[in-house]
Amino acid sequence: MNRRITMGRITLGRTILYAVLLALCLLQVGPFIWAIQTSLSPLEDAFTVEQSGHAEQLVSDAGLTGQYYADVFKTLPFGRYLLNSLIISLSGTIGAVLTSAMAGYALARLPIRFKGVWFGLLIASMMMPTQILLLSHFLMFESLGWFGTYKPLIVPAWLGGGAFNVFLFRQAFRSISREVEEAALTDGATRWQFFTRILLPMSRPTVVVVAILSFVFHWQSFLYPLIYLSDFETFPVSVGLRMYQTLAGTWVNELMAASVIAMIPVVLVFAIGQRWIVGVERRSA
Repeated sequence: MNRRITMGRITLGRTILYAVLLALCLLQVGPFIWAIQTSLSPLEDAFTVEQSGHAEQLVSDAGLTGQYYADVFKTLPFGRYLLNSLIISLSGTIGAVLTSAMAGYALARLPIRFKGVWFGLLIASMMMPTQILLLSHFLMFESLGWFGTYKPLIVPAWLGGGAFNVFLFRQAFRSISREVEEAALTDGATRWQFFTRILLPMSRPTVVVVAILSFVFHWQSFLYPLIYLSDFETFPVSVGLRMYQTLAGTWVNELMAASVIAMIPVVLVFAIGQRWIVGVERRSA
């Protein structure tokens, strides 16, 4: 009897939990659905509470309203903005993965003096708002003559890759047995060979997760491109989207079409790497 009561309570608790999670999921997905529907709706229906709710009418209007996606590339060089974001994101992602993995390896494996102090400073830096360093970065990049180039957006990713990424790699490398490293070094492998040929392949989930997080960070970055880039043709999609918003004005359907296009790469990246993110979260916890 007590077992039935216990099982009933567990079932009830899970039902409530799933209901709450479903409600939160709908709250997160709702704006995306609204953006897609608005991008396919005529302007007179964009601000109404009840848009074309019937799927068949939405499909029948797609031949007319689908032109807003084409207008996105006519109003501004949106294709160029997408290419610029791709260049910045891929370059920054490669640098972030490589250098943060090297820093994580040093903190996890190498006999460094005061290693605990350095790791503590690394964790402390994660609590520092990036706006605090904005002025110092501005003066440094100005003295280097990097204004108007992609260097302020890419080079910092090649100088450590970010504290959180280093933390993820350190935790992943510490979970690998030291006997593996000792066996590799005994067989004549150098530390670099062990790092590149053994340690990184064994930490593939962490590599994938850091790549995903770095790509999304660079793709969505807005403040730094807005500060350091001045040429109209060099803007990434984040700044270009803001310019399109200014030019489009109240044409919210075209603005939503541009937003959906800019959102597609991020959604695809998260959809592909979702299982890796969950696995690394469990390992780092």
